[in-house]
Amino acid sequence: MYILSLDSTAIAASVALCNDERMLALTTIENGNTHSQTLLPLVESTLAQFDLRPHDMGVLACSVGPGSFTGVRIGTSTIKGLGFGTDIPCIGVSTLEALAYNLIGFEGIICPVMNARRNQVYNALFECRNGVLTRLCDDRPIALTELDDELVARGESPVYLVGDGYDLSHAQLTKSASLLRETPVVLRVQNAYSVAQVALRLYREGVRTTDTELSPIYLRLSQAERERMERLAAEEKK
Repeated sequence: MYILSLDSTAIAASVALCNDERMLALTTIENGNTHSQTLLPLVESTLAQFDLRPHDMGVLACSVGPGSFTGVRIGTSTIKGLGFGTDIPCIGVSTLEALAYNLIGFEGIICPVMNARRNQVYNALFECRNGVLTRLCDDRPIALTELDDELVARGESPVYLVGDGYDLSHAQLTKSASLLRETPVVLRVQNAYSVAQVALRLYREGVRTTDTELSPIYLRLSQAERERMERLAAEEKK
């Protein structure tokens, strides 16, 4: 079964074509252009290499968040558009779970961290044992100070950070610094192959999301929404 997957939730854009577990193509770029300009051409060129079209896919998949609000919307909209008018399942994947899958062969605590600004990261914790990922908590925005304390409380297992908050977290997770292990640079960013493999697992578990049902997951309000609520609250106090 062919799977077309993509991730545009952070600064890199990634597109993959798989045949079940087998990776046929993977392109990840970080060239400064907006995802609205680069993502669809990447999809088109990837499929063209194999003389395939979107309707040949068994699954269309994307990361649906958390991440950049604009990037999440672009990726979700692209998959919804490709799946429109078809019966192809459009499966949304947690960006954090896909990042954790990047490190599927590492033993210990896998700690995805995406920069959420305001000294926070989008995060979830996973334990990887014998090539199996076990989720330890829900996706969440969390202050780095809180994450630092939580990692210390979990014991002596090695911790591997992954995601665009890697450098920020390495610098600020001081209490748990002795637990942190180096993650290879090539594995730190989003990888659409990981998105495809998480989607494949969900598909085999019976998930059949339609293009209409596919929706972004933001975890918190956008800056514009927060500022609007703060402004309204200030006006009510006058």
